Order: sequence, then structure tokens, then C-alpha cells
Amino acid sequence: MQQIIDISWWQLISFMLILLIPIYINWHFKLGLSRDAALSVVRMIAQLILIGFYLQYLFSLNSILLNLLWLCLMMAIGASAIIKGAKLNYQRCYMPVLAGIACGLVPLLMILILGLIEPTPYFSAQYLIPLAGMLLGNSLSGNIVALQHLFNGLEDKHLEYESYLALGASPVQATREFVQRSMRQSLMPILASMSTTGLVTLPGMMTGQILSGVNPMVAIKYQLIIMLAIFVMLTVSISVSLILTVRSAIGKSGEILL
Repeated sequence: MQQIIDISWWQLISFMLILLIPIYINWHFKLGLSRDAALSVVRMIAQLILIGFYLQYLFSLNSILLNLLWLCLMMAIGASAIIKGAKLNYQRCYMPVLAGIACGLVPLLMILILGLIEPTPYFSAQYLIPLAGMLLGNSLSGNIVALQHLFNGLEDKHLEYESYLALGASPVQATREFVQRSMRQSLMPILASMSTTGLVTLPGMMTGQILSGVNPMVAIKYQLIIMLAIFVMLTVSISVSLILTVRSAIGKSGEILL
């Protein structure tokens, strides 16, 4: 196996010239995405570079208190991003979504860190932070889709929802079918991804490890663990978020409080 091949900053800057391709496509088709694309790229570059410097400091310090504070910050920002992406009421939906993320992430991290990988020390930032980041990152879009689908469904099929209430169903019972549809819709992408992983796609974590010189079979073991953990994280966080959001955002008489 080869050693890690570093990429110079000048090589990275030169590679960024490929951005001229989407810039031209945007101009040619008059998509009007120039500003959004530029902001997204600049923010991504700045955030990744800053987090790279910070993680170097975090890894060298390796403080359990700092690691846990960073983990809490990641969950808080993730919940905020979900609420913003789903365009929901922040006050009523933030805590249910945060609870959903915590219920999905914390037990999985404990199983991965304490029962499977067993790093030394067990709170090692080198494992804790990247694992949490991968699980959180892959759960954001699923939660956004689930919440959007739930409330769009309640709006589009309001008469169906009202009929359940008129027949004596509680708000939780009346929304059960909408919650089921939302869960199916949000879990379909990860199921499709799992069914094609290896044949159609090579996931980023596995590819990165192989490029860094890790034995392919070791990389595959880690990727299997991560894919299964992502699926469990999505299922738990989505279900808890939907259940708690329904209880928080819908009144006792069935009125939607958003």
C-alpha cells in the first residue's frame, strides 16, 4: 500500500478552475443560481478550512469536556438547519427535532465508541467527532423531507385529516397515516443507496480511507458500520422528530399551530 499522497494548496486552487463548468452552464441556461452557488462554495471552503484548523487543535487537546461541548453544538446546529430547511416554526419544532437527533445519535455513538471501535482514550476526538459528523450530516436531509412531507400532506389533504377528527380520532391518531407516509418518503433514499452501494457507488468514507492507504477490507468494514449506523440514526431520529413535532405543533382539538 502507498503512503498518503498530500495535495498542495496550489494544486487545490488549480483544481477549483473546474468550477468554470457549472458557471458556464448557469450562464448558458440562465438559471439565476450564480449568487447562491458562489456563496455556497465560499462558505464551504471557509468552513472546511476553519474546521480543519480547529480539529487539529481539538485532536491534540483531546479534552472530554470540550469534545462533549462540540458534540452538543453539532446537534444544536443540526436541529436548527432542519427547522430552517423544512421552514417550520422554530419555537414549537426545535426541541422535538433536537430530541429526535439526540435519541438517534447518542446511543449509536456509545455503541460504536464503547462497544465496537474502543479507541484509547474512549472519548478520542479523532473518532467521536467524525463519526458524529457523518451520522448527523446524513440525517439532516431525511428529517427535512419527513417534516416537509408531513405538513404538506396535512395541508394538501386537510379534508381527510378533518374527517378523521370528526369521527372522534385524536390528533395523534388522525396524523398517523400522514406520519407513515412521511417516514416512507424520507427513508427511500437511504434504502436505495444501501441497495446500490458497492456496485454503483463507492461511499466517500471508504474511498477516503483507501486513498489514504488503508487496506480495502478494513475500509469496507468501517463503511458497513457507518451505513448501518446511518440507517438506524435516520429511522430513530425521523420517527422521534415526527412523533414529538405532532404533539408540539398540533393542538388538543386538532388545530395546526404553525
